[in-house]
Amino acid sequence: MSRIKSLPIVAIIGRPNVGKSTFFNAIIGRRISIVEDTPGVTRDRIYADTSWTGRGFTLVDTGGIDTQSEDVFLSQMRFQAQLAIETAEVILFFVDARDGLMHQDEEIAHMLRQADKPIILVANKVDSEKQEDNIYEYYSLGLGDPMPISSANLLGLGDLLDSIVSKLPEDSGDDEHSNAVQVAIVGRPNVGKSSLVNKLLGENRVMVSDIPGTTRDAIDTPFEHENGTVYNLIDTAGIRKKRAIEDASIERYSVIRSFAAIRRADIVLIMIDANDGVTQQDAKIAGIAKDEGKASIIVVNKWDMLDKVTGTLENYQKEVLEKLNFINYSPVMFISALTGQRTHTIFETIDRVYAQAGKLIPTGLLNDCIGEAQLNLQAPFIGGKRLRIYYATQFGSFPPSFLLFVNDETLMHFSYGRYLENQLRRSFGFEGTPIRFTLRERKQEE
Repeated sequence: MSRIKSLPIVAIIGRPNVGKSTFFNAIIGRRISIVEDTPGVTRDRIYADTSWTGRGFTLVDTGGIDTQSEDVFLSQMRFQAQLAIETAEVILFFVDARDGLMHQDEEIAHMLRQADKPIILVANKVDSEKQEDNIYEYYSLGLGDPMPISSANLLGLGDLLDSIVSKLPEDSGDDEHSNAVQVAIVGRPNVGKSSLVNKLLGENRVMVSDIPGTTRDAIDTPFEHENGTVYNLIDTAGIRKKRAIEDASIERYSVIRSFAAIRRADIVLIMIDANDGVTQQDAKIAGIAKDEGKASIIVVNKWDMLDKVTGTLENYQKEVLEKLNFINYSPVMFISALTGQRTHTIFETIDRVYAQAGKLIPTGLLNDCIGEAQLNLQAPFIGGKRLRIYYATQFGSFPPSFLLFVNDETLMHFSYGRYLENQLRRSFGFEGTPIRFTLRERKQEE
């Protein structure tokens, strides 16, 4: 079994317009605005994995902390700083050397000094040696030596990356609760994620509220089920549309925690409100799970609140799978976290999907399936040539991943890849999990 390991998080915080996003884009190497191939799934990434001298970490670009806001700014500032402190292994506190020391910088520094986390004070926009004289006043913040950099001109970034890597925690090998089945419960705010966790645990372990956004952080709850399996339930913050976020800088950071929870999960429960049906945001969340290669189960909550007639469930399920057709391999469950309706079957479904995501196919059977698929339907001609698959082998699970040796990688059309995926599902199952293909060119005589 192979799992995607959760990397340490390095958070960039500071007041607005100090160059946080410029630094983020410079380190990642591109402007992060990814349009997914999956229909209806478009998202702006404000987090990305990177590495330096062989050490990987997840860099997070947070919103600016505006302490001059008229909206109870002090509580907002404390809240976002606390999120950074709790979530990140290393905090980069950015200040603008051109502006000089600001009162807002002092307020943020005051909170950070109380944190038991490594903090690197970064003086950005130092474009020349002469400007380095501007950084000495930042020593008064009590956060150690300020590191002068220029994100725009790529100056001093190597030294800063060296400092980040030196402060990352030692790689302990296995993550906490690594033997447990990791189950992330994700969805829009107020769909009943915390209520479901409480029902599954049989006790109130997570705060429940009708106010959207109550759960800001991902909360881990490991426990042993009566079936003998150890699970770790990860209750995440609600992911909501940007226009519904009053304080985007705060919500932005809590969304990161939800994405991080999806990444370290084995199984993702995508919760949908039965009253609302599948929304565009639900599709985005499902797309994130697929993009991260996670097995998923679609959980339609509040089913008890709908008026039903004969065929209601079947028609609703059909509609869900049509709107989420890019994960139509996922089982759909109809539950009520409030009453407990059908919640007792969730762990059975988790176990079934978990087994499918970890399934290993013998090479002989796999090649029989691929060979028969090519006999039944040949790949289309592209530029006068046709794709030929000589050999296939499975090289990973979670998700099931297959290496195909072919005559020409460029001849794999999306539709034929989907056809091959469907043939594998028809022969071997793989319920609830995405399937990945990697192509490698090879001459026929090889």
